[in-house]
Amino acid sequence: MSLVRLKIKGISYSQTQNGAYALILNEVDSDRKLPIVIGAFEAQSIAIALEKEIRPPRPLTHDLFKNFADRFDIVVKQVIIHKLVDGVFYSSIICERDKIEEIIDARTSDAIALALRFQAPIFTYKNILDKAGIYLKINPEKEDESEEDSVLVDDLIAEELETGSVQESYKSKTLEELHNLLDEAVANEDYEKAAKIRDEISKR
Repeated sequence: MSLVRLKIKGISYSQTQNGAYALILNEVDSDRKLPIVIGAFEAQSIAIALEKEIRPPRPLTHDLFKNFADRFDIVVKQVIIHKLVDGVFYSSIICERDKIEEIIDARTSDAIALALRFQAPIFTYKNILDKAGIYLKINPEKEDESEEDSVLVDDLIAEELETGSVQESYKSKTLEELHNLLDEAVANEDYEKAAKIRDEISKR
């Protein structure tokens, strides 16, 4: 089975599952996406790794693992999403220490959070992408997309468009006030709020 490299497209909040997020992985050199439902903590950890500007005052669990691995010269070489059973993705972390390679079983969300911190590539098998991959935007050249895919896409990206009253309130703030709110959110370890404030600052 051939491996396909993936990159992280983004994280979308799930309206259907309270506190659940959809991690969107993008096939390199293709429009095909692989959506994976993850928990709030893992979404926060992945978001922190993606957002270089936001640094938690204390190390998160995945940061601790990275620090521990660095101290003992353990390197994460790559992550492979190797199995899909009943909608659950199974992953392996390929590690190396003293030129000896080890394979460690892991939840996909944890594996990707670590891959980001080690700057390790993420792969899956072509048959998994064929089974679970979708196209977020309708491509006229690809007419085989099912209605089920379209419904799933709506569920996945609906919250990406979320502005809400909280976002609206940020628009009335000055840049100085936004930076103060950002510092406060990071200090309180409310990284979801910090990311939204950072988005508003970036728009300015």
